[in-house]
Amino acid sequence: MFGGLARWIGFLTMLVGVVAVLVLTVGFLWFAFNISSDEPQLDRKADGIVVLTGAASRIPDAIELLAAERGKRLLITGVHRATSASEIARLTPLYSKFFTCCIDLDRSALNTFGNALETRRWAREHNFNSLIVVTSNWHMPRAMAELSHQLPDATLIAYPVSSEKVKTEPWWQNLDTARFLFAEYLKYLFALTRMSLDPDTTA
Repeated sequence: MFGGLARWIGFLTMLVGVVAVLVLTVGFLWFAFNISSDEPQLDRKADGIVVLTGAASRIPDAIELLAAERGKRLLITGVHRATSASEIARLTPLYSKFFTCCIDLDRSALNTFGNALETRRWAREHNFNSLIVVTSNWHMPRAMAELSHQLPDATLIAYPVSSEKVKTEPWWQNLDTARFLFAEYLKYLFALTRMSLDPDTTA
Protein backbone atom coordinates (compact mmCIF):
# COMPACT_ATOMS: atom_id res chain seq x y z
CA MET A 1 0.00 0.00 0.00
CA PHE A 2 2.68 2.46 1.04
CA GLY A 3 4.77 1.49 -1.96
CA GLY A 4 1.91 2.31 -4.32
CA LEU A 5 1.31 5.63 -2.56
CA ALA A 6 4.99 6.51 -2.83
CA ARG A 7 4.94 5.76 -6.56
CA TRP A 8 1.90 8.01 -7.04
CA ILE A 9 3.55 10.81 -5.10
CA GLY A 10 6.68 10.39 -7.16
CA PHE A 11 4.67 10.43 -10.39
CA LEU A 12 2.72 13.55 -9.38
CA THR A 13 5.92 15.32 -8.32
CA MET A 14 7.51 14.53 -11.68
CA LEU A 15 4.37 15.66 -13.51
CA VAL A 16 4.29 18.96 -11.63
CA GLY A 17 7.97 19.47 -12.42
CA VAL A 18 7.46 18.78 -16.14
CA VAL A 19 4.46 21.15 -16.29
CA ALA A 20 6.42 23.85 -14.45
CA VAL A 21 9.34 23.57 -16.89
CA LEU A 22 6.94 23.65 -19.84
CA VAL A 23 5.15 26.75 -18.55
CA LEU A 24 8.46 28.45 -17.81
CA THR A 25 9.75 27.64 -21.29
CA VAL A 26 6.62 28.83 -23.08
CA GLY A 27 6.60 31.99 -20.98
CA PHE A 28 10.23 32.70 -21.84
CA LEU A 29 9.60 32.20 -25.55
CA TRP A 30 6.68 34.64 -25.37
CA PHE A 31 8.87 37.12 -23.47
CA ALA A 32 11.83 36.86 -25.85
CA PHE A 33 9.86 37.02 -29.09
CA ASN A 34 7.89 40.05 -27.89
CA ILE A 35 10.98 42.18 -27.30
CA SER A 36 10.82 44.89 -29.92
CA SER A 37 13.81 45.15 -32.25
CA ASP A 38 12.33 47.87 -34.45
CA GLU A 39 13.35 51.52 -34.33
CA PRO A 40 10.78 53.14 -32.02
CA GLN A 41 8.30 55.54 -33.59
CA LEU A 42 6.53 58.10 -31.44
CA ASP A 43 3.63 60.18 -32.73
CA ARG A 44 2.25 61.52 -29.46
CA LYS A 45 3.23 63.70 -26.54
CA ALA A 46 3.15 63.22 -22.78
CA ASP A 47 3.43 65.39 -19.71
CA GLY A 48 6.90 64.09 -18.89
CA ILE A 49 9.67 61.77 -20.01
CA VAL A 50 11.58 59.33 -17.80
CA VAL A 51 14.70 57.45 -18.79
CA LEU A 52 16.14 54.60 -16.74
CA THR A 53 19.93 54.68 -16.86
CA GLY A 54 21.86 51.73 -18.22
CA ALA A 55 22.84 51.39 -21.87
CA ALA A 56 24.61 54.48 -23.17
CA SER A 57 22.10 55.28 -25.93
CA ARG A 58 19.10 55.59 -23.60
CA ILE A 59 19.91 59.08 -22.29
CA PRO A 60 20.66 60.76 -25.67
CA ASP A 61 17.42 59.33 -27.08
CA ALA A 62 15.45 60.68 -24.11
CA ILE A 63 17.04 64.13 -24.38
CA GLU A 64 16.24 64.24 -28.08
CA LEU A 65 12.59 63.49 -27.23
CA LEU A 66 12.64 66.39 -24.78
CA ALA A 67 14.17 68.68 -27.41
CA ALA A 68 11.42 67.62 -29.82
CA GLU A 69 8.89 68.76 -27.19
CA ARG A 70 7.47 65.30 -26.64
CA GLY A 71 7.36 66.11 -22.91
CA LYS A 72 7.67 69.12 -20.62
CA ARG A 73 10.45 67.75 -18.39
CA LEU A 74 12.81 64.78 -18.32
CA LEU A 75 13.77 62.65 -15.34
CA ILE A 76 17.02 60.67 -15.60
CA THR A 77 16.70 58.11 -12.84
CA GLY A 78 19.45 55.90 -11.46
CA VAL A 79 22.32 58.30 -12.10
CA HIS A 80 25.55 57.33 -10.34
CA ARG A 81 26.24 59.62 -7.41
CA ALA A 82 29.66 60.53 -8.76
CA THR A 83 28.29 61.52 -12.17
CA SER A 84 27.70 65.24 -12.67
CA ALA A 85 25.11 66.90 -14.87
CA SER A 86 27.90 68.34 -17.04
CA GLU A 87 29.24 64.84 -17.73
CA ILE A 88 25.81 63.69 -18.90
CA ALA A 89 25.36 66.90 -20.92
CA ARG A 90 28.48 66.01 -22.92
CA LEU A 91 26.58 63.04 -24.37
CA THR A 92 24.36 65.48 -26.25
CA PRO A 93 26.24 68.80 -26.54
CA LEU A 94 23.63 70.31 -28.86
CA TYR A 95 21.02 70.02 -26.11
CA SER A 96 23.07 70.95 -23.06
CA LYS A 97 20.86 74.00 -22.42
CA PHE A 98 18.04 71.71 -21.31
CA PHE A 99 20.00 70.73 -18.21
CA THR A 100 19.43 74.21 -16.77
CA CYS A 101 15.68 74.20 -17.23
CA CYS A 102 14.01 70.91 -17.87
CA ILE A 103 16.09 67.90 -16.80
CA ASP A 104 16.06 66.39 -13.32
CA LEU A 105 18.59 63.85 -12.06
CA ASP A 106 17.76 61.11 -9.56
CA ARG A 107 20.78 59.59 -7.84
CA SER A 108 18.97 57.52 -5.21
CA ALA A 109 17.54 54.66 -7.29
CA LEU A 110 19.73 51.55 -7.37
CA ASN A 111 17.48 49.24 -9.37
CA THR A 112 14.28 49.16 -11.42
CA PHE A 113 12.10 49.11 -8.31
CA GLY A 114 13.88 52.23 -7.06
CA ASN A 115 13.50 53.84 -10.49
CA ALA A 116 9.74 53.33 -10.26
CA LEU A 117 9.53 54.79 -6.76
CA GLU A 118 11.48 57.91 -7.75
CA THR A 119 9.45 58.29 -10.93
CA ARG A 120 6.25 58.20 -8.88
CA ARG A 121 7.58 60.90 -6.56
CA TRP A 122 8.70 63.06 -9.50
CA ALA A 123 5.46 62.63 -11.45
CA ARG A 124 3.36 63.55 -8.43
CA GLU A 125 5.57 66.55 -7.66
CA HIS A 126 4.94 67.92 -11.17
CA ASN A 127 1.33 66.70 -11.46
CA PHE A 128 2.19 64.60 -14.51
CA ASN A 129 -0.45 62.10 -15.63
CA SER A 130 1.31 60.73 -18.70
CA LEU A 131 4.92 59.66 -19.19
CA ILE A 132 7.11 58.47 -22.03
CA VAL A 133 9.28 55.65 -20.67
CA VAL A 134 12.73 55.24 -22.24
CA THR A 135 14.82 52.16 -21.55
CA SER A 136 16.39 49.25 -23.42
CA ASN A 137 14.01 46.99 -25.33
CA TRP A 138 14.87 43.92 -23.22
CA HIS A 139 14.31 45.91 -20.00
CA MET A 140 11.02 47.51 -21.07
CA PRO A 141 8.61 44.77 -19.87
CA ARG A 142 9.93 44.89 -16.29
CA ALA A 143 10.22 48.68 -16.29
CA MET A 144 6.64 49.11 -17.49
CA ALA A 145 5.38 46.60 -14.93
CA GLU A 146 7.14 48.39 -12.05
CA LEU A 147 6.00 51.84 -13.22
CA SER A 148 2.42 50.69 -13.80
CA HIS A 149 2.36 49.31 -10.28
CA GLN A 150 3.54 52.60 -8.76
CA LEU A 151 1.50 54.83 -11.08
CA PRO A 152 -1.66 52.82 -11.85
CA ASP A 153 -3.61 55.89 -13.02
CA ALA A 154 -0.92 57.31 -15.29
CA THR A 155 -0.66 56.79 -19.04
CA LEU A 156 2.69 55.17 -19.83
CA ILE A 157 4.08 55.25 -23.37
CA ALA A 158 6.92 52.83 -24.08
CA TYR A 159 9.93 54.01 -26.08
CA PRO A 160 12.18 50.92 -26.29
CA VAL A 161 15.78 51.53 -27.30
CA SER A 162 17.40 48.69 -29.25
CA SER A 163 20.27 47.18 -27.31
CA GLU A 164 23.53 45.85 -28.69
CA LYS A 165 23.05 42.89 -26.34
CA VAL A 166 20.12 41.57 -28.34
CA LYS A 167 20.20 43.13 -31.81
CA THR A 168 23.45 41.86 -33.33
CA GLU A 169 21.94 38.47 -34.14
CA PRO A 170 18.85 36.40 -33.23
CA TRP A 171 18.98 35.47 -29.53
CA TRP A 172 18.44 31.77 -30.23
CA GLN A 173 21.69 31.72 -32.21
CA ASN A 174 23.76 33.14 -29.37
CA LEU A 175 23.96 31.27 -26.07
CA ASP A 176 25.17 34.32 -24.13
CA THR A 177 22.25 36.43 -25.39
CA ALA A 178 19.79 33.64 -24.59
CA ARG A 179 21.17 33.38 -21.06
CA PHE A 180 20.98 37.15 -20.66
CA LEU A 181 17.35 37.25 -21.77
CA PHE A 182 16.42 34.28 -19.59
CA ALA A 183 17.94 36.01 -16.56
CA GLU A 184 15.92 39.13 -17.37
CA TYR A 185 12.80 36.97 -17.76
CA LEU A 186 13.33 35.54 -14.28
CA LYS A 187 13.74 39.07 -12.88
CA TYR A 188 10.49 40.01 -14.63
CA LEU A 189 8.67 37.05 -13.06
CA PHE A 190 10.12 37.87 -9.64
CA ALA A 191 8.94 41.48 -9.99
CA LEU A 192 5.43 40.37 -10.95
CA THR A 193 5.33 37.99 -7.98
CA ARG A 194 6.55 40.66 -5.56
CA MET A 195 4.01 43.17 -6.83
CA SER A 196 1.16 40.68 -6.55
CA LEU A 197 2.04 40.29 -2.86
CA ASP A 198 2.31 44.06 -2.34
CA PRO A 199 -0.73 45.59 -4.04
CA ASP A 200 -0.73 48.88 -2.09
CA THR A 201 0.81 51.75 -4.07
CA THR A 202 -0.81 54.63 -2.21
CA ALA A 203 2.12 55.37 0.14
